[in-house]
Amino acid sequence: MAPLERVAGKTLVHPRGFSQLDFIQSCTFHTSTYPTMNRNHAAILRLVQEHALQFGDFTLASGKKATFYLDCRRLTLDSRGASVIAAGLLDLCTPSIPVAVGGMELGAVPITAAMLCVAFDRGIPLRGFVVRKERKTHGKGQQIEGPVEPGDTVVIVEDVVTTGGSSLKAIEACREYGLKVSLVVAIVDRQAGGSEAFRAVGCEFRSLLTLADLGL
Repeated sequence: MAPLERVAGKTLVHPRGFSQLDFIQSCTFHTSTYPTMNRNHAAILRLVQEHALQFGDFTLASGKKATFYLDCRRLTLDSRGASVIAAGLLDLCTPSIPVAVGGMELGAVPITAAMLCVAFDRGIPLRGFVVRKERKTHGKGQQIEGPVEPGDTVVIVEDVVTTGGSSLKAIEACREYGLKVSLVVAIVDRQAGGSEAFRAVGCEFRSLLTLADLGL
C-alpha cells in the first residue's frame, strides 16, 4: 500500500511515481481557492522537469528535430499532475473567464477535462469542447464536439506549443463554427514561433513555462 502522510488534518496517499515533497506541494497548490502563479511556478516547473522532460532524438509534430521531448501527457493523465496543471492554466485565463475551454484532440482532451473539474471546485461555470482533427463523416458531421454555441467566447488549451500549428488549426475550426477565440494557453512554450503565429491571427498567447524556465 502507498505510504500515508498527514497534511492539513487529512490523510493523503502518495501516488506512485511522485516524491513525497512533490505530493505535499501540489496539494497546497490546488486546494487554494485562487492560487497565485508566482507562488506555484516552482512546483509546476519541478513536476515538468521530473516527469515530462525526456532526452534523446525526437521528431516533433511540427516536423522539427529535437534532442529533448516534453511528454506532458505523463502529467495531464495523472490525477495529481492534471489538477496542478489545470489550476495553473485556469489562472492564466483570468480575469475574464471564457464560456468554454478546449482544443485539438488528443493533447487538449485531458487538459480540458481537468480544467472543468478545477473550475467546478472553485464555483466557476465553465464548459469544454474538443476539436476533431477531421470532420466526422457520419452523425452530425461535426468537427467541434461539446456544449458550445456560435457566439461563445472560448480559450484554446494546449500541452506544448512549438510553431503553434495544432492550435492554429483549432482556432480556424472554432471560428468557422462561429466561436470567438482571442486567447491560447499552454503548459510549455518551446519558443519556436508559436506566440508570433497566434498574434498574427489575433490571439494572445500565455504559457505556464517556457524553455528558458527549463534551462533549455
